Amino acid sequence: MTSPPDPNSVIAFQGLPGANSHLACQAMYPEMQHMPCAGFEDAFTAVADGTAKYAMIPVENSVMGRVADIHHILPESGLFIVGEHFQRVNHHLLAVKGASLDGLSRVESQLPALSQCRNFIRKYGLEQFAAADTAGAAKDVAERGDPKVAAIASSLAAEIYGLEILASNIEDAEHNTTRFVIMAREASIPPLDNDIAVTSFVFRVRNVPAALYKALGGFATNNINMTKLESYLVDGHFTAAQFYADVEGHPDDRSFQLAMEELAFYSKEVKVLGTYNAHPYRKESAALAED
Repeated sequence: MTSPPDPNSVIAFQGLPGANSHLACQAMYPEMQHMPCAGFEDAFTAVADGTAKYAMIPVENSVMGRVADIHHILPESGLFIVGEHFQRVNHHLLAVKGASLDGLSRVESQLPALSQCRNFIRKYGLEQFAAADTAGAAKDVAERGDPKVAAIASSLAAEIYGLEILASNIEDAEHNTTRFVIMAREASIPPLDNDIAVTSFVFRVRNVPAALYKALGGFATNNINMTKLESYLVDGHFTAAQFYADVEGHPDDRSFQLAMEELAFYSKEVKVLGTYNAHPYRKESAALAED
């Protein structure tokens, strides 16, 4: 009888084997065991109950923007962000062995993947079918065995489900990249050094004029770079918004402390989700933007 894996060697992800989240796990933690989960909540639960050490969670894509619902789930998970990863998304057209591009009539994949390959799909006049995820579409195509049906998924999915790649890198945008955060049961704050630290948090401002402006003013006056700010409705009320923010700052830095004190003064609630080292992709993309 095979003994269960050591939880400290397991990282959970949402989707079936071969999903882009699986690729992100391979890139960041190739030595760990990669645990597929049906939903984001299942991946969070795996970490919370000690089945897995980490969860790899997508939060935004350079083409599609924010991953739906994830900012509602993150603050309620009880977990902490301990790292980030940027994964280049390469979409491939997969079909059963012997199929040809000219013989296809239908393509299936997760809706964001279909949207990210519009030009290719339109060029070949393929009927679209939305699936739960990219790897699930690949599995379905393999099980169906119909040479007229293809899936848009990863090269890893082609390998896992025994499919052929009829066309590679069919995404419309060359910059198609997904940002993931790595979640753990305990916070793991890196030391204050020369590396850029990112702190993520959510907050709600008081219902007074210019509250958001005043709450964020401390970041400007203390020279703290805010790289992300998004709002979303709370409990379906149009007058109640919660904000998610990423800033380049470390809890041990006095300037960051002053900025957070000002934020707390004008906010009803502030919840820090984690402080972690910035991924090298941040520096690379910032340098490209300056050129």
